[in-house]
Amino acid sequence: MGLPRQGPRRVAGPRRSRAGQDLLVGPLQDPILREDRVSVITDWTPQKAKAFGRENLTFQHALHERPMFDDEGLARLLDLYPRDKLGVFTMGGDPKAWTTWRKGSAGNLTGDQLLEAAKTGRIWLNLRQTNDHVPEYAALADEIFADKEANVPGLRTFKRDLGMLISSANAQVFYHLDVPLVSLWQIRGQKKVWVYPVADPYVGDLALEKIVLRETAEQFAFDPEWDKGAQEVDLTPGKMVTWRQNAPHRIENGPMLNVSISIEFMTPPALMRANVIYANGVLRRRLGANPRIQEGFGPTALGKLAVARGAKALGLQTPHVRHLPVTFGLDAGRPGVLIEPPRP
Repeated sequence: MGLPRQGPRRVAGPRRSRAGQDLLVGPLQDPILREDRVSVITDWTPQKAKAFGRENLTFQHALHERPMFDDEGLARLLDLYPRDKLGVFTMGGDPKAWTTWRKGSAGNLTGDQLLEAAKTGRIWLNLRQTNDHVPEYAALADEIFADKEANVPGLRTFKRDLGMLISSANAQVFYHLDVPLVSLWQIRGQKKVWVYPVADPYVGDLALEKIVLRETAEQFAFDPEWDKGAQEVDLTPGKMVTWRQNAPHRIENGPMLNVSISIEFMTPPALMRANVIYANGVLRRRLGANPRIQEGFGPTALGKLAVARGAKALGLQTPHVRHLPVTFGLDAGRPGVLIEPPRP
């Protein structure tokens, strides 16, 4: 689930893995990948394996017991992660005010200082694609996905993004949806997640198309009445939740520091769905059609895959890329305070 994206997202074909199994050799080999290690998820069942990727599911895990997620490990991660890619955000107290989220700057704070800012303030530190930047997290991603593919018959995953979320007490993430499949692993603290149906009024086909075509951001208007139709999940350390592709969701932290792993990925059916939605948007805009979403790999879906690929190759759709301005900074001397820029 990461925070809503600002930049473009591709939904084309699968990308090549960084180095496959060859990545984890020599000095990068991690003891967490030992063959005798127990499964990452401890409560797989045949029913969960069959429903994985198609239904909202919760699982138990033991990742929160690993020392890489204690204060020292998190501070080290923040020091290793590329500073220019670190997302620093704050979102107010009203879950309906989805246009008010703000972007900040971490400046030259150390990992220890950033962690202290998260402990005492009201911010989200968003480390997208940590697996692409920190070898220890590349190993963790490989372990997690190997576990998924070992337990779900026929599962094939790609476009893997393991992100870390370090967030303050009582912080929130606005109502939004993701194009890929998502799983959210709680490591420290408690948070509540509301997951909504992939249907009107929570999200309609037009809203889905706008997001997949990148005409709008992934967050959009929310009505608190919709909570009545949502599945509520209380996440505590050692619990993971995954939901249907494109399911809208929002999050509220409990009164303590929260640390979570947000994993996004594609499978062949998920990628096909994304391309069908993309093609539907093109057909609606170019031909005035009123298309439906097809699941699976039938002739209509395959035809729409060709439409989507052709439209992308021809550049028929111009994505809108929203760049939030930096409107606050962090100060090591005042870790719980958002430093506003001087007025001109």
